[in-house]
Amino acid sequence: MTSILLLKLLLVPCLIYLVTLAGRKWGAGVAGWLSAFPVISGPILLTITLEQGPAFAATAAEGTLLAVVAILVFSIAYAWASGRCGIAGSMLWAMAAYGLAVAGLNALHPQLPLCFGLVIGALLLSPRLFPKAALPAQASAAGTGASDVPWRMIAGALLVLTVTFAASRIGPRLSGFFAMFPIMSTVLVGFSHARSGRAFAVALLRGMVYGYYAFAVFCLTIAVTLRQGPIPQAFASAFCCALLVSLGVKRLMSIAAGKAPKLAA
Repeated sequence: MTSILLLKLLLVPCLIYLVTLAGRKWGAGVAGWLSAFPVISGPILLTITLEQGPAFAATAAEGTLLAVVAILVFSIAYAWASGRCGIAGSMLWAMAAYGLAVAGLNALHPQLPLCFGLVIGALLLSPRLFPKAALPAQASAAGTGASDVPWRMIAGALLVLTVTFAASRIGPRLSGFFAMFPIMSTVLVGFSHARSGRAFAVALLRGMVYGYYAFAVFCLTIAVTLRQGPIPQAFASAFCCALLVSLGVKRLMSIAAGKAPKLAA
């Protein structure tokens, strides 16, 4: 029990810190791409597996996969609301949209292949739904500051503790949904919006979309392999598959960026 508690308290904050360092070095798009990787949900699913068993966690992973759609709704709602509202108002609109999306998705019970197809379709569509906002060149290095890092780490640890503590009471499906609660989006985007402006926040949210492909593959692999093999093998397979997809998406992003027209000086 002590080792599991240490896992809850230390793994997620450390991963969040590493993502923060990457965001400072490479900017909004890369920060968003890395933030969408299963930095929080992965450890939550792991601890749920250790505490509640593989079958419970496999069902939770299906809920987490479907919750990607709710996160996309959150991101798009924040991006549009930020054009007219401040940070607090935009966050309220985004949270309300997220809550409605979760309520609607929880009423659906698609089979795993259909669920995965729905998520991929939403990921393909969502970049077109973001508002256009020009990102100043100097904002890419200023989007993250030291003051928000402890808040991200604390929020991540609290989410892990809350979801894993409540898992046996709320059941596997809702546990999976809440494992995808937009902690990273809320803290990271809120502070980035305050420091570097709306355009940077929108770019960050758009960058997260591309990271969710790897996230979806991670959840799909967990949902399948936890029912078929040992726990270490399931999570190792899920991580490797997600990493391959993540690197592939990053490569495609780099190619697309290279083909983008250059602005005249």
